[in-house]
Amino acid sequence: DGVTEVLACHSESLQDKFIEVPCSEDYNSHKRFEGCTPRKCGRGVTDAVITREEAERIRRIAERGLALGGSDGGASILDLHSGALSLGKHFVNLYRYFGDKIQDIFTEEDFALYRDVRQRIQQRIAQAFGISSASLYLTKPTFFSRINNTEAKTTHDEYWHPHVDKVTYGSFDYTSLLYLSDYTEDFGGGRFVFIDAGSNKTIEPRAGRVSFFTSGSENLHRVEKVRWGTRYAITVSFTCNPDHGIGDPVLM
Repeated sequence: DGVTEVLACHSESLQDKFIEVPCSEDYNSHKRFEGCTPRKCGRGVTDAVITREEAERIRRIAERGLALGGSDGGASILDLHSGALSLGKHFVNLYRYFGDKIQDIFTEEDFALYRDVRQRIQQRIAQAFGISSASLYLTKPTFFSRINNTEAKTTHDEYWHPHVDKVTYGSFDYTSLLYLSDYTEDFGGGRFVFIDAGSNKTIEPRAGRVSFFTSGSENLHRVEKVRWGTRYAITVSFTCNPDHGIGDPVLM
């Protein structure tokens, strides 16, 4: 991997850390939205937006939902917006598959917390990049991930490949991750890695830590393979294009 530099250590509580990087040309091949499409690019980390207690409450939402299914391989996905849930080697629609039983699994309070956390992350991203929060729209996929060291069974389970969010999902302009478990305590491996020329920059997950970045190839990244334990996180993604916006999940 060459030289690795730790951008955010799991044992430190970071108020705000932001590193500006030159923007790639990825945004030029998409419709531009003045005052939102990145002109300032970079990556940030903060432990000051979501508390550890809130992260634990959100993780319990993920645990309850993923207990209904789960992938045969190392990575399981739960998307409360679309209802997508890993089940074996496939996905099912949580809301159709479980119907009215969903009311016994999630509460209105769960969805209110989810919404509140999403809004705070959105405001933090807007502040860091000098744009209006109202110009950002939640976009898909926005999802929980649960990763363990089980061997991958399908390509969906192979989460460790380097990728660019704007290339993978054209709608993404800003990506964020809220970590829901602790590196070295809950799992080993599983660090988030920005792949830069000359060196890699890693973020060590910590419950309540938010990392966020512009989604173009200025932020090529990957996740290390989880060696032991279970890593929980939620990916929350934003677009500048209102046509690609989605609403907050609603308890059916």
